[in-house]
Amino acid sequence: MGTLIVLAVLAVAVALIVRSMVKDKKNGKSIQCGGDCRHCGGHCGR
Repeated sequence: MGTLIVLAVLAVAVALIVRSMVKDKKNGKSIQCGGDCRHCGGHCGR
């Protein structure tokens, strides 16, 4: 029973992380570029 609870908690955590990543991607952010062109040299074209 404990294994199922831990599995459920991990599944929820992963789902929230993926949801956040999809939301960020739709807003123009990504893992590679946080939207702060001072740090990446302006590769993103902003």
